[in-house]
Amino acid sequence: MDVTPMTAEPTAIDGLVLVTMKQVEDERGVVREFYRESSWLEAGLPTLGPWVQVNITESRRGAIRGLHGEAMSKVVAIASGEAFGAYVDARPDSPSYRQLVTVELRLGLQVVVPNGVCNGFQALSESTQYLYCFDGEWMPGMAGSAINPLDETLDIPWPISLGEGALVSEKDAAAPSFGSLP
Repeated sequence: MDVTPMTAEPTAIDGLVLVTMKQVEDERGVVREFYRESSWLEAGLPTLGPWVQVNITESRRGAIRGLHGEAMSKVVAIASGEAFGAYVDARPDSPSYRQLVTVELRLGLQVVVPNGVCNGFQALSESTQYLYCFDGEWMPGMAGSAINPLDETLDIPWPISLGEGALVSEKDAAAPSFGSLP
């Protein structure tokens, strides 16, 4: 049996944390501990309970979803496949305002995304399942911000370009640039 301990690594964005899940592997496969409150508190992470909404998106290779910074905190992770994550601090009062963090998302890695930090990803596998756990329910028109994921001023190094098969929804492509946010 092989055990990987849980670890928490801060990033350049205040409150954005990369969490490697505790993992136990044997001849049958792998068990990943998605959330154990006592472990999170020992690592200095915030409590996540109670979650009030959990979503799983399934995205085709090249699909970009985001950048969305709703007025709620979330934990995101890959349930299957691989993705490239991008996170932008859109909180004007944050010490890391305007900071960009990108992450190669893989099984066993979670990202704690604080309220107001924009979250986006690009699916790199033929099919990628991305799990979102929210501390608030999504509602049309809710507070928060959205940024065009192709905003040239952010210079996000999306692995798959538009010419190579990247897909962006009309809504996300029509989102404002970061510089035009209030």
